[in-house]
Amino acid sequence: MFNGSGVAIVTPFKGAQIDIEAYKKLIAFHLENKTQALIVLGTTGEASTISHNERELLIKTAIEKAGGKIPVIVGTGSNSTEATINYTKEAEQLGADGVLVVTPYYNKATQKGLIAHYTEIAKSTKLPVILYNVPSRTGVNILPETVAELAKVENIIAIKEASGNISQILEVKRLTPNTFKIYSGNDDQVIPIYSCGGHGVISVSANIIPGEMQEMCRAFMEGRVDDALNLQLKYKKLIDCLFIEVNPIPVKAALHEMKYIENQLRLPLTMMEEENFKKLKNEMKAQNII
Repeated sequence: MFNGSGVAIVTPFKGAQIDIEAYKKLIAFHLENKTQALIVLGTTGEASTISHNERELLIKTAIEKAGGKIPVIVGTGSNSTEATINYTKEAEQLGADGVLVVTPYYNKATQKGLIAHYTEIAKSTKLPVILYNVPSRTGVNILPETVAELAKVENIIAIKEASGNISQILEVKRLTPNTFKIYSGNDDQVIPIYSCGGHGVISVSANIIPGEMQEMCRAFMEGRVDDALNLQLKYKKLIDCLFIEVNPIPVKAALHEMKYIENQLRLPLTMMEEENFKKLKNEMKAQNII
């Protein structure tokens, strides 16, 4: 799919509507800064609040604006296997390059259930499938043995790992083929996961520092490990500020300060607390982002 920094892109709103012009400007920003992939309709894109017609608009716009220069990967996961299959088929029909599929939330499937769920989804499409493990949100963890079993399915080619458990991620690497890709799902663990045999990051921070996140990845891939680590450390405080409240509340506030989007979210998400916003803004100034 890609090596390096892929952005989990936000969905900008203006009033009750998607701000499609702002969305296009964001995509142009990422193309200019060498972001390696666009991940649309993920957690950061507030996918759970997006209507079916809006989904289609966002996917079509991303594919058109990307122009084949970088892959467009669509978040199609839900807590229903049937619904996920339908979303996946739609993404394929619209021309997506791959899909990102989160574990079924609320249902809390067993490991056997996860294998059945992902296998059925993979069978329904020719697209590459990226597993998405984020137990803090979904309440279920994909165990390394389960990942290894799913890696046997031809078009399940990668995992976005946001468990935060480096030992678990190392075990995933041990159990899966070298062709199976591991992407960091936590921006503060890009370099640690690279050192476990990872291949990059699906990043929230790349919304505001796309060039820097890509340089961090490039430095590691080119063997400039000290440079990569220094960038990870340099932006550690900024990354912490971007997760001081539930994602994507802070990153949208940051993009508003950068004059890219309106600072609007859909309920149940609400505006950033003033004290937290001050911390974020101060760090953005310290890093010369604003």
